[in-house]
Amino acid sequence: MTLQLRVYVPPHPLIKHWLGVARDSGTPSALFRSAMTELGRWLTYEAIREWLPTIDTTIDTPLSPCPATFINPEVPIVVVPILRAGLALLDGAQSLLPLASIYHLGLVRNEETLEASCYLNKLPAQIDPQTHVLITDPMLATGGTTIAAMEELTNRGVNPALVRIVSVVAAPPALQKLSAAYPSLNIYTAAIDEGLNERGFIVPGLGDAGDRSFGT
Repeated sequence: MTLQLRVYVPPHPLIKHWLGVARDSGTPSALFRSAMTELGRWLTYEAIREWLPTIDTTIDTPLSPCPATFINPEVPIVVVPILRAGLALLDGAQSLLPLASIYHLGLVRNEETLEASCYLNKLPAQIDPQTHVLITDPMLATGGTTIAAMEELTNRGVNPALVRIVSVVAAPPALQKLSAAYPSLNIYTAAIDEGLNERGFIVPGLGDAGDRSFGT
């Protein structure tokens, strides 16, 4: 069976609401951070549906035995925020995955060549191939940053089919590039925008998510 990249745009009204807040150029930095936290929370909620590993067992209620389902603690779960903008989504994601390991990955895009380079890598040398990985990266523009992150992860043993990407806005060039390189990926985004401008920024987008999150 031919694999095909899957991109989900959840219709949840809270996602739509907080996307509107984040897009608005008049939104102050503190409220923008709140919007990103909420988008991280609700997009992660959608992304981990039918993805988290579970185990079935039996428990005793105060009245009788009863079947129960729990998250399988033996399967590793990892969140990789792409610095620095990915940190803005981390609080929301981590609130739903409090036991996940957090590995920071710093990638910066050359504004002339639009190529990504790594300046911080806190990934372990090897990662269990059964590990479920959630990447938080608000902007999927050219796809270069996500490709670089995926290369770092797969080189350490991660199975691309077990990776979920949470972003706020995505553009067709990034989705096309990711589809060609990693067709088993699943992406959860609040919106697919029309394209990029001459500087490689998503249009209409929401500006520089890192600068707006941290007031710089």
